[in-house]
Formats: sequence, C-alpha cells, structure tokens
Amino acid sequence: MKKIVIIGASGHGKVAANIALKCGYTDIVFLDDNVGIKNCGGYPVVGSSDKMKDMAGDVIVAIGDPVIRRRIQEGIEEERLAVLIHPDAVIAEDVAIGKGTVVMAGTVINPGSVIGRGCIINTCASVDHDCKLGDYVHVAVGAHLTGSVEIGDGTWIGAGAVINNNVAVCSGCMIGAGAVVVKDIAEVGIYIGVPARMSNKVVYNESLAYKNSRTDAF
Repeated sequence: MKKIVIIGASGHGKVAANIALKCGYTDIVFLDDNVGIKNCGGYPVVGSSDKMKDMAGDVIVAIGDPVIRRRIQEGIEEERLAVLIHPDAVIAEDVAIGKGTVVMAGTVINPGSVIGRGCIINTCASVDHDCKLGDYVHVAVGAHLTGSVEIGDGTWIGAGAVINNNVAVCSGCMIGAGAVVVKDIAEVGIYIGVPARMSNKVVYNESLAYKNSRTDAF
C-alpha cells in the first residue's frame, strides 16, 4: 500500500489527491489545522499538520500561499517529500523538478527547463524551453511562460498571464490574471494589464506573508 499525507484540506488539496491517486497512491489522508474539517474530496482529514511527524508515508504540502507552503515544507525531511505529476502532463525528459512540486493535468514543460521546490504548475499551464523557476512559484491555470523565462522564488503568475521570452521576474511578485509581461521585472510588486505595469508595491519577506506598502491594496 502506497501512502501519501497531504497537508492542506482545500480545493488545491482535492486536485493533489486526484493526482496522487493517478500516480498509484492507494492510501491518501489529509492534515489541516482547521479542526472543523473532517473530509476533503472523499478522503479523511485525520488531524492537524503537526501530526505529520508521527505518520508514515510520503508528504505533499497543498497550500496555495507560497510563504505558508515554504514554512511547512522546509520542516519536512527531504526524503519524505513527494513530487506529483498528472499522467496527462507533457514533461520533456531533461526537465528537473524539485521536491514538493505538483504539476496538474494538461501542463506542458518543454526541454531545458528547471522547476524549483514546492512549485505549483497548474492546469493547462505551459513552461517553454529553458525556463528557470525558483522555489515555491505558482504558475496558475492557463498561464504561459515562453522560452528562457526566469521566475524568482515565491512569485505568483496569475491565470491566463503570459511572460514573454527572455524575461526575468524577481522573487515575491504577483502577476495578475491575464497580464502580459514584456520586459524584466526587478522590483517586488503587483503587476497587471497589457503590457503589465506595477499596480502596487509590496514588501516580500520569506518568513512572513506578502505585505503591501499601502493598506488598501487588496
């Protein structure tokens, strides 16, 4: 029996569980710090996240917030961290994918690309040749990274966004849904529009959450 413990009983967790099932896991359980949640996608929630250390099996952290995902994942032994890749994803043979990463159905990752630890490459997203994604990056549903793109740690690429070829985006950014990034982004912030422009500066601290320089940003 192949077991996986999924931390985070949410919509993203349901998708991770479905991928785990398709990858051959037959014993799937959830942990969540919300004690009121008892079930997620038909699988039991058996306790809070601190119970993980007393449980057997592989582990995946299915939490969308990159800061929380990083904090939890970096407390887990490397050998326990799973990589979940949906069978309907298309991954080139030389692609490197870090531990704790989840790749959803319909995703394409082309040759020469490197995906960091704890990333989410969501449904029908594409990462073209020679892209380099840092740790805890989220490429949302239907987003497209063209060739030789570099994305820094913890950056969120919104649904349907496009990052033009040979563009670099620094760590800790949020790229809005449908945005088109045509030049390098070197300042942490929220970027929206076509072409993408900064909507608001944010402060990004790896040990904290995203914090805005204005209180009315979200």
